[in-house]
Amino acid sequence: MIPARTTLNALPAEHRQRLMRIARETAFPAGTRLFEEGGHADRFWIVRTGSVALDMHVPGRRAPVIETLGHGELVGWSWMFSPYVWQLGAETQSPVRTYEFDATAVRLMCDDDPALGMAVSQWVGRVLTHRLQSARTRLLDLYAPYGSGGGVRR
Repeated sequence: MIPARTTLNALPAEHRQRLMRIARETAFPAGTRLFEEGGHADRFWIVRTGSVALDMHVPGRRAPVIETLGHGELVGWSWMFSPYVWQLGAETQSPVRTYEFDATAVRLMCDDDPALGMAVSQWVGRVLTHRLQSARTRLLDLYAPYGSGGGVRR
């Protein structure tokens, strides 16, 4: 289940409407790489339909899927924080329709309107917290000797 606090609806209606005024509708076929870990983060997306898998580079192994995102979810948070470098990779799992946002334009809007900036920062922060927890859990499941299910082993 998608936590409501991490979707676009987590933003107050006024701020959500302002962002949507600069959104561009885009579509991607299944198997499209939206971005690669380490690349320049200059945009982000909100999923309208379909699903996007977030993955992480693990040396010597195939990149594991950390989380799969769907309707209403934010794809990409690295655009918000300097040096604007993707911390994960993303690939469409099915045909995907999105709203795409230019990161520079959104950052400028946030700079010009502190209330919008605070709301967007808090939203992205909640998404980031959720994604880091998902990444931790997934990597423990994949690579820890006992998985993540039994508590902390020291």
